[in-house]
Amino acid sequence: MPRWLPTVQYFNAHLIGYTGLYQVQIEQGAIANLIPQADWLSTELGLDLAGDWLSLGGVDLQINGALGLAFPELTLADLPRLQKICEFLWSEGIDAFLPTLVTTATENIHRALAVIKTFLQQPQASNQAKIWGVHLEGPFLNPEKRGAHPQEFLQPLTLDTLQQVLGDYADLVTVMTLAPELEPTGQALAYLQALGIHVSLGHSQATAEQASQAFASGAHLVTHAFNAMPSLLHRQPGLLGAALFEPGIACGLIADGQHVAPLMLHLLLQRPDVLDKLFLVSDALAPLGLADGIYPWDEREIVVCQGTARLRDGTLSGTTLPLLRGVQNLWDWRLCPPEIAIALATESPRRAINRPGLGVGSPATLLRWHWQENPRKLGWQRLTDGLRV
Repeated sequence: MPRWLPTVQYFNAHLIGYTGLYQVQIEQGAIANLIPQADWLSTELGLDLAGDWLSLGGVDLQINGALGLAFPELTLADLPRLQKICEFLWSEGIDAFLPTLVTTATENIHRALAVIKTFLQQPQASNQAKIWGVHLEGPFLNPEKRGAHPQEFLQPLTLDTLQQVLGDYADLVTVMTLAPELEPTGQALAYLQALGIHVSLGHSQATAEQASQAFASGAHLVTHAFNAMPSLLHRQPGLLGAALFEPGIACGLIADGQHVAPLMLHLLLQRPDVLDKLFLVSDALAPLGLADGIYPWDEREIVVCQGTARLRDGTLSGTTLPLLRGVQNLWDWRLCPPEIAIALATESPRRAINRPGLGVGSPATLLRWHWQENPRKLGWQRLTDGLRV
């Protein structure tokens, strides 16, 4: 009996998490079926992907702004600019993101959260990246590891200050980065866990023991591993050492070649559970999508050169490279197979915040990845767009 033909189908596709080639059937904008290619007799209709990889779009759990707008500076007048950012990120292969609010005055946090809440109440277009909540990176950070976060706005971590910072917007916060040693009783972590907020440890001087205690209290993420935390030392493994060996802990990584040396990335990528333990973030700042140059950053300035952003004193403050550039870097540096690099920006961030990955029923916001050995390049395209390398 002939099979019913779907609206769209792709065949000879490699899929993340699956072995062999598959045929992907799309109906009404969602994946309707995944069929091993050997089980399908006809490929007359559809697009032959010739062994290329298919993935969902990227998910960026830490991005500070784009197109010249820093998310902590959002006002109601910026709603059209926020719309443009969502459209821009979609064009950069991003399905969803968490606007990240770095340490600033509480009133600024509340104003930005109110704007995002208003934005989410508006109709959302299909060709734009979706906002899956907010990432609060601060203000509960260790001053000794604050990095580029302004010290005058750091706050002590107590239930009272935590409730003040969240205000009436706790339901908008998906991830909060904090230094667990600031509040050793675990009450703040328990409170956040009760609210359903994912706790990420970062900008911290926590020892391995302190980090393990925080993980036992519900924290399960690490913010930009290696950066703004004690070094991974053989006698003092610190926060990162604990995170790498505690079950159920996922660590964000910035793969721009500046925040973490490729050799250290290679060390982590050897883990057999790499897709559960690691995920890529961009940590991109407001000049994402703009040319290199000098840009305002709160009351200071950042200097952007070849995609790396630093304060005037040389302090590394972030990058202006998009998330999927990290995928391409991992392949260019020969650190892992393309399917692992792709998954670290598409599947792993979803797992980190308990969102479903590629499978039947998932939105058909698919990226096609094509790789070549000579010259060694990994390009991607939304299936309606041109190849991006």
